[in-house]
Amino acid sequence: MSGGLGIKLFADGADVASVLAAARDPRISGFTTNPTLMRKAGVADYRAFARELLAAIPDRPISFEVTSDELPEMTRQARLIASWGDNVYVKVPITNTEGLPCAEVIRELSHDGVKVNVTAVLPFEQVKTACAALAGGAPSLVSVLAGRIADTGRDPIPLMRAAAVLCRETSPDIELLWASPREVLNVRQAAECGCHVITATPELIKKLDSYDKPLEQLSLETVQMFRRDAEAAGYEL
Repeated sequence: MSGGLGIKLFADGADVASVLAAARDPRISGFTTNPTLMRKAGVADYRAFARELLAAIPDRPISFEVTSDELPEMTRQARLIASWGDNVYVKVPITNTEGLPCAEVIRELSHDGVKVNVTAVLPFEQVKTACAALAGGAPSLVSVLAGRIADTGRDPIPLMRAAAVLCRETSPDIELLWASPREVLNVRQAAECGCHVITATPELIKKLDSYDKPLEQLSLETVQMFRRDAEAAGYEL
């Protein structure tokens, strides 16, 4: 568990400097990234990016995602990515862009020893599909995008509780990951739901410094901030 949070914390991002900074944080137990984050960070060479991170982080889980939409090519890419290091998890989406399930790809890879991180999971039926494919295979992650569920106005907590139970009942090697958190409160919620892991962006990691901070102290710090900014701006009335 990370820093008394009751859950493992994985840094989520693709800016190399930020990832390496997170690697120095004792609260961080692992790392995740994806093509969208990589493109946003200006990553041009996927393999060079991965090599740099793996050279600096050889001892904690780190997830890299396949880029193909074709199932056979997805499988080939996953095997290649897995060969980059023993601590590598390969992110495979629960379906391709046409909605075709990737369960057989996930099952084949997992039972061949590839550590799979099943991603883009949202409805509970997809959790069941992922667990069925991973059962009896290598250590794996099921990444449920709880934050995206909440973005639709739905409460993700009942689903995450049920998913945590299912993962544990299916295999001790399947860990449930709360993905796309929106606020520090989600860290406590994920732990209380029984999730094994939650991801966090650099911004959210910074906010964790306020975890369980007394509200009176936070109020005083807020008043002090307002006063500093008023003085710095030279406001007069």
